[in-house]
Amino acid sequence: MKRKRIVIKVGSHVLTERGAVAKERMMALVELIAKLKAERNEVILVSSGAVAAGYTKLQIDKRDVTNKQALAAIGQPLLLRMYQEEFNQHHILCSQVLLVADDFDSRKRTAYAKTAIDKLLKHGVVPIVNENDVTATEELVFGDNDRLSAHVAHYFDAQILAILSDIDAYYDKDPHKYEDAEVRSIVHHIEDAALCAEYTPNNSFATGGIVTKLQSAVFMMSRGKELFLASGFDLSDAESFLVHGIHKGGTLFTNS
Repeated sequence: MKRKRIVIKVGSHVLTERGAVAKERMMALVELIAKLKAERNEVILVSSGAVAAGYTKLQIDKRDVTNKQALAAIGQPLLLRMYQEEFNQHHILCSQVLLVADDFDSRKRTAYAKTAIDKLLKHGVVPIVNENDVTATEELVFGDNDRLSAHVAHYFDAQILAILSDIDAYYDKDPHKYEDAEVRSIVHHIEDAALCAEYTPNNSFATGGIVTKLQSAVFMMSRGKELFLASGFDLSDAESFLVHGIHKGGTLFTNS
């Protein structure tokens, strides 16, 4: 199998359950990454969940942005320690990389960050990327790391971005409202109206929705790259596509 550089993004809703980090889902995610690495793929993980991890230690109003920043500061090292414990089971070393939007606005800073990522991947380390929530408020309010993951995939030379979410695919209509909604397995174009819809976060820790995923898909496709959207609760579709190259479920956004 040809070696690929893959960015996997996992959202807050997937990693959160009853106000805490969902350890079993984290275990399944790490196992998927281990399988991808066993096939000689390079994997960068963009992970939400710091705010949820912080909330397990300090129960303050997470609707307030400054409180979210504080919770992220508490939760980030807790989240990394959880990942370290799970990756250790597979004899994989992981690392933390905190970025802000300015890192992608400066060619020099982007180059520095890419050099660090390249070095980590060369030595078989899984970089775990998150936005520096303590100083960057935009992600906390609008993106849930979807757009950050698209920038990471593009600027760090990944061939594909896989978003594992509570949204298991892109449908032709809202599946929560219409029983006859059908999955769009492959998408080559996204209408402008879909990109301007109201944000629809699905739980108290999530800040994105289908809109930011579609925006990320447009970002990737316009740069000749692909985005795969699948369930983060059941990773069978993600494993089938990413590990085995078989497209059973989920949606592939591509120009080809």
